Amino acid sequence: MVSRSYSNLLDLAYGGTPTLSQEKKRFPRVATVPGLLSEVEDDNCNSVSSDAPSSVSQERMIIVGNQLPLRAHQNTDDEGWCFSWDEDSLLLQLKDGLGEDVEVIYVGCLKEEVPPNEQDDVAQTLLETFKCVPAFLPPELFTKFYHGFCKQHLWPLFHYMLPLSPDLGGRFDRSLWQAYVSVNKIFADKVMEVINPDDDYVWVHDYHLMVLPTFLRKRFNRVKLGFFLHSPFPSSEIYRTLPVREELLRALLNSDLIGFHTFDYARHFLTCCSRMLGLSYQSKRGYIGLEYYGRTVSIKILPVGIHIGQLQSVLNLPETESKVAELRNKFRGQTVMLGVDDMDIFKGISLKLLAMEQLLMQHTENAGQVVLVQIANPARGRGRDVEEVRSEAYATVKRINNAFGRPGYDPVVLIDTPLQFYERIAYYVIAECCLVTAVRDGMNLIPYEYIICRQGNEKLDQTLGLNPLEPKRSMLVVSEFIGCSPSLSGAIRVNPWNIDAVADAMDSALILSEAEKQLRHEKHYRYVSTHDVAYWARSFLQDLERACGDHLRKRCWGIGFGLGFRVVAMDPNFRKLSVEHIVAAYKRTKNRAILLDYDSTLLLTSSLSTIPNVEAVGILNNLCRDPKNVVFLVSAKDRKTLTEWFSCCEKLGIAAENGYFIRPKHDADWETCISVPDFDWKQIAEPVMKLYTETTDGSAIETKESSLVWNYRDADPDFGFCQAKELLDHLESVLANEPVLVKSGQHIVEVKPQGVNKGLVAEHLLVTMKQKGMLPDFVLCIGDDRSDEDMFEVIMRATAGPYLSPVADVFACTVGQKCSKAKYYVEDRTEILRMFQVLANASEHASKITPRPSNRAIIDRV
Repeated sequence: MVSRSYSNLLDLAYGGTPTLSQEKKRFPRVATVPGLLSEVEDDNCNSVSSDAPSSVSQERMIIVGNQLPLRAHQNTDDEGWCFSWDEDSLLLQLKDGLGEDVEVIYVGCLKEEVPPNEQDDVAQTLLETFKCVPAFLPPELFTKFYHGFCKQHLWPLFHYMLPLSPDLGGRFDRSLWQAYVSVNKIFADKVMEVINPDDDYVWVHDYHLMVLPTFLRKRFNRVKLGFFLHSPFPSSEIYRTLPVREELLRALLNSDLIGFHTFDYARHFLTCCSRMLGLSYQSKRGYIGLEYYGRTVSIKILPVGIHIGQLQSVLNLPETESKVAELRNKFRGQTVMLGVDDMDIFKGISLKLLAMEQLLMQHTENAGQVVLVQIANPARGRGRDVEEVRSEAYATVKRINNAFGRPGYDPVVLIDTPLQFYERIAYYVIAECCLVTAVRDGMNLIPYEYIICRQGNEKLDQTLGLNPLEPKRSMLVVSEFIGCSPSLSGAIRVNPWNIDAVADAMDSALILSEAEKQLRHEKHYRYVSTHDVAYWARSFLQDLERACGDHLRKRCWGIGFGLGFRVVAMDPNFRKLSVEHIVAAYKRTKNRAILLDYDSTLLLTSSLSTIPNVEAVGILNNLCRDPKNVVFLVSAKDRKTLTEWFSCCEKLGIAAENGYFIRPKHDADWETCISVPDFDWKQIAEPVMKLYTETTDGSAIETKESSLVWNYRDADPDFGFCQAKELLDHLESVLANEPVLVKSGQHIVEVKPQGVNKGLVAEHLLVTMKQKGMLPDFVLCIGDDRSDEDMFEVIMRATAGPYLSPVADVFACTVGQKCSKAKYYVEDRTEILRMFQVLANASEHASKITPRPSNRAIIDRV
């Protein structure tokens, strides 16, 4: 099957599709090379098709996660493997929200290691029976990938733990990163086996597979790809310490939709994109989007929910009812507070135990009346820090029970043995309060499960001796550092590091009135029951469909190597300016108008100097000497500076201060494009700008004859942007009755007379040439920022007017691949200079053959 996702510009230009063999192939389902794979090499990076059989009769979703939602064990009689669905897996539960008409295929690893000689048979069985595609990883590679890079680098960093010493997470290990990339590529190969790239949606989950979007986008430029991060995303100060920070950001940006549990996590990601990649985001009609090489990467903020049906089915089990009765009798006459956490360093078990100790010390009447049941699940990671957490928890429990316990009563019950799900549910049912004091956690669904279980059912109400008609009640004490905290507005939020505050919150939960507990429970239950896992999955799919809606309306092609690969998506009419094309038009035309932006043509990208490049000035002079050319330079600089810099260019036209001043040639007088009666408004605007300059380090005021500019290029990006918005509002307010325009640009806020813009220069040039009987048959206009769009608009509008030859060649060209009113683009300034050199050479060659009368040229500078 041939994909419509073209992978190179040549195919795009000629509208062709590659010819592929129609012979069906069976893709190998085993990673046959146990070694590391290069992060750059990809033999199939230009592939645009998938030979894997697929159904096109219904919508398909390929869900990719580190682990398949399966349980596996080998039969005792050694007659093969036995597989079943893992009902606790989120990847399986979210299927309920995708609809019955959506076919779901899973890609991931098995929890059990399968011998190489059995992998082919197991893969075939899983695909046919469960629609699962297993990725079999060599044990050494898996260890480096999961226990190495994922758990040693990403997981601690995303939970705000820096590797300040070898004991705290360890130093960055490049071999672990290579293993991470290799595993992500193996997962990409597995997706390739089953994907129909034109129709299928791919949903990638969590930090284990953060570079997978790049490999998939590389294979299929228009793949419909969503990613959801289930862990926190750290602030930029933490994230920027990661040596591969840009590689991961760019990989994620190859998704169409990126999901986060909370706005804080999304905000941190957007800030990292701004500070490290220079990208800005916009919010339109409730949707947040990042512009990335012509593609809009959407941001989704929605916390995951729980599978309520599964909980209710367990609540209805006879085993649950029996366990509830057992626990009721065990804790009769006592108030149970419950904690359910993994035994790792971020769950705050020890802090919770210390708060319990503090509660008993401050409120001695609670001894014998209040019990904290702490269920400690096995840690998902391993290492010395896990052993330290376990040892500290045991020691604290022992100390508390020795100090406050009595015969038949232990204030703290620590359960570190594995519990059946119904047993955990029973503890939820009998607990008056649930405590979640993690110091950092991506989401944590324990409070949601607790709320549903406290709602109970009629049988459990009878077991507990409750009136089924009475409102239920529950209490939550949750850390403000977990993802579910913002959605639980009725919970008592605490800073888990503040032991006294947690103890006070526990006491408040105990003494709160029954009516208040009922109100809080009702509020929480209403939210949790309507925002379940099906709602979350359905909402994500809807946003993914919206984010991919314009795939086929844009021209797409891939650029970059390795993990720097990205897809450029542009309007079908927006294309790269071909040197051969413009040179051919240049040679056959006689009246040429050339408008150039200073920053985009004469400055070196890597230089801090604003003085024009000597080589560029020489090329510019060569263009001006051609009598067929009228060249104008347009700039935001003042006319005095421009006069000094371009004194050697006698035939160069210059427009200063964005077109307010115009000089057609070196020996001519400066003219103004529009009449401005006075500049009294400067006395109002300048004091306001000075106020913001004093309070914004790195900002400065540029005073010009016609305008005032507040520049914050050297300020902190976030603070500068914030201050610029405030300054814009402030200036618009105080200058409301003045004939000026206040506008923001790239790291600037500018106040200038109304009507002044670079479009005036373009209009002046075209009108002047027509009046002199030189109707332009060639127009080249090059600029690189928002202010140049006015020139592009005038030039493109003139194609339908009397100021251009009916057969004129018009080249409105922006620098860089971005949304613009221009119809062409060039990559960078170096490419512009090369093009100018070719044009200058063409002029020189023509002059040797037939001398021509001279015309004029114009350049734009910002």
